[in-house]
Amino acid sequence: MGTVTIGVSIAVPEPHGSLLQQRRAGFGDAAAHGIPTHVTLLPPTEVDGGLLPAIEAHLVQVAGTGRPFPMRLSGTGTFRPLSPVVYIQVVDGADTCARLQQQIRDASGPVARELLFPYHPHVTVAHGIDEAAMDRAYKELAGYEAQWPCTGFALYEQGPDSVWRKLRKFAFGTPVVPPQASAPAERGPLPAH
Repeated sequence: MGTVTIGVSIAVPEPHGSLLQQRRAGFGDAAAHGIPTHVTLLPPTEVDGGLLPAIEAHLVQVAGTGRPFPMRLSGTGTFRPLSPVVYIQVVDGADTCARLQQQIRDASGPVARELLFPYHPHVTVAHGIDEAAMDRAYKELAGYEAQWPCTGFALYEQGPDSVWRKLRKFAFGTPVVPPQASAPAERGPLPAH
C-alpha cells in the first residue's frame, strides 16, 4: 500500500473553523485552504498504509476512555523566533489535549513517536509567511474568543495535493457533556410564569 502521511486532531467547529481558515488565507498563508482549522493531537506522521486498521483500532480505544470536555480559545500567541507560527491560544481544554496526545503517541501503540518540540495545544492562524503578515495576524486576532464542547477527534490523511482529508471521526466513550461545556452560564434566576 505504501507510505501515507496522517495526523490526528480536534476540529474547530463552525462557524469558527471557516472564519479562522479565511483569516489565515487572508494573511497570505497559502496552505490555509488545504488544512482544516484544528488543534493537533498527532502532528504529520508518515506510516505504512497497511497500519491504518491498527491505528484506527488504537484511536477507538483512546477515544473510548475519553469524555467530552469544554474547549475555549482566547487571544493570540507565537512560537517565533523558534518557529514561524502565530496561533490562537487554547485556554480551556489544554490539559485534556495534552493527555490525549500522549495516549495517541504511547510507546505501546502503532504511532509511537517523539515530538520535535514540547507539546503545546494551539490553533495555527499563520505559518511561514512574512514577518509583517505574522505581526498583523497576531494583532488582529488578539481579541478572538470561541468555545464549544469537544466530543471527539478525527484521523486525517494528507493527499498528494497537500490537502488534509478526514478519514474517520472518533467520538469519546461517554456521551455526558459537562454542563459548563454545553451551555453558557445563566445570568440570574429564570422569570416566574
